[in-house]
Amino acid sequence: MSDILVVENLAKSFGQVRAVQDVSVSVHEGELLGVIGPNGAGKTSVFNLLTGIYHPDTGSMMFMGQDINHLPVYKRSALGLGRTFQIPRPFGDMTVYENLLVAATFSSGLKKSQYRETLSEILELTGLYDKANNMARTLRLLDRKRLELARGLATNPKLLLMDEIAGGLTESEAWDVFEIVKNIQQRGVTIIWIEHIMSMMAAADRLLALAQGTTIMCDKPDVVMNSKQVLECYLGSECDV
Repeated sequence: MSDILVVENLAKSFGQVRAVQDVSVSVHEGELLGVIGPNGAGKTSVFNLLTGIYHPDTGSMMFMGQDINHLPVYKRSALGLGRTFQIPRPFGDMTVYENLLVAATFSSGLKKSQYRETLSEILELTGLYDKANNMARTLRLLDRKRLELARGLATNPKLLLMDEIAGGLTESEAWDVFEIVKNIQQRGVTIIWIEHIMSMMAAADRLLALAQGTTIMCDKPDVVMNSKQVLECYLGSECDV
């Protein structure tokens, strides 16, 4: 199994605050890697480093064999590195379909002749087909989350970073989103998913546990969830990191 992403010794500080410290991980092509950790563990900061919003102080990031450390956000997206955000911020005065069209136009590398078929498939996959002509500002939270996933897919990613896509949803809504995520993985998209719902993270191929900006461990979900060190971090006990 080849690695689509290789991160080594990644670090980022903001003044005296060390947001990310010496994080290393290899992500296998086609896998779903869950990322867990207490609030402030550095999870979103790692995503911001991977996508180019932040620039690392030290460390390296190789995506599909290419050094992306100094690439701007749009070039990483063009390579196939996509992302969703915890708080969806669609273009409210555009329709659902137009939101996807913007993402496809500026990021995907698709030919214009492919737009309609590809975006229709994405709308179907995310349960938004019947809402394609609805204004994004009128969507309820579940559909805004679905649209956030759909916009990420419209960039034609090979690797999709998802930041708490199920956050704020009811239990049944969260599991609806989970089914969409698994379908995305089955389509061949590699996924890194930050989430606090442990029952969902148990279905990941592997879990990366972070605390205080540092890697605690990366292993099968049952191994990570039963780790004394991981449990201590979640319960607020002292972590040896």
